[in-house]
Amino acid sequence: MASTKIADVIVPSVFNPYSVQRTTELSRLYTSGIIQAVPELNVLGMKGGTTIAMPYWKDLTGAEEILSDTVPLGVDKITTAQDVAVLHARGKAWGVNDLAKALSGDDPMAEIGDMVGDYWARRWQVMLLSILKGVFLAASMSANIHDISGLSGDAAVLGGDGMVDAMYKLGDASGGLTAAAMHSATVALLVKQGLIDMRNDADGNPTLPFYMGKAVIQDDSMPVSGAVYTTYLFGQGAIGYGEGNAPVPTETDRDSLQGEDILVNRRHFVLHPRGVAWIGTPSGVSPTNAELEAGTNWTRRYDAKKIRIVQIKHKLA
Repeated sequence: MASTKIADVIVPSVFNPYSVQRTTELSRLYTSGIIQAVPELNVLGMKGGTTIAMPYWKDLTGAEEILSDTVPLGVDKITTAQDVAVLHARGKAWGVNDLAKALSGDDPMAEIGDMVGDYWARRWQVMLLSILKGVFLAASMSANIHDISGLSGDAAVLGGDGMVDAMYKLGDASGGLTAAAMHSATVALLVKQGLIDMRNDADGNPTLPFYMGKAVIQDDSMPVSGAVYTTYLFGQGAIGYGEGNAPVPTETDRDSLQGEDILVNRRHFVLHPRGVAWIGTPSGVSPTNAELEAGTNWTRRYDAKKIRIVQIKHKLA
């Protein structure tokens, strides 16, 4: 009797959109609103090219003039600039003996989809941290950095004053910050200070941390260098997301001699910090995480207050 193979439970036309949907459902960054779908970013990977220019109108500037019956008003103009996003082309293959049999529950497609969705949600988070590292190493982003780590004693320790000072790096736009991503050790520090409000999850358990109404994302992959921790504040849609069109997103294979089923999953997508342009030249088809971490590959295009991200560098003691 022939055994069930992975190709028998994976239908690419069904699996592809399902795995994309599950990735977004499982990503705390997406569900918190930090990452939002931007339809214009979907064209990458569909119409060719590895970058997409997103032109925008710059704000009107200049003082108004006093009306006169003899002197005409001066005429200013409206100008444009452009943000630039880069395509990420990534893929992963898994080979497992009797995988389909091990996952042959009521819905093996859903089980596999959840595993792949979980994988990509985690990789999104790793990639975003690389992007943020590079973005905040760009000289043009200094206005969005609140670094207290070099101060003496308690002044270097994150607390209520430090968080408020960080939020107000955006001035009157600070109200647009809606979430914070921080190491669990930082969350623990703020809990001890009485600054974290635990709200109920879907099951009624008080497990969801909030700071001043902002959703807190705990992630122990948040940067730590020696005694210096990095925390980020985000606004809604700070990171734009677009799903491209990999030529062969999903395919299966079978190594009969090895007795191994193989699942290959490829993704073309965009994760882009809105208002910070990619100006680098990747060594391959798309940038590596190391290239994303280079500050010379990024430059700010929006006004600093319109970049809905603030970086905080601090200590815990």
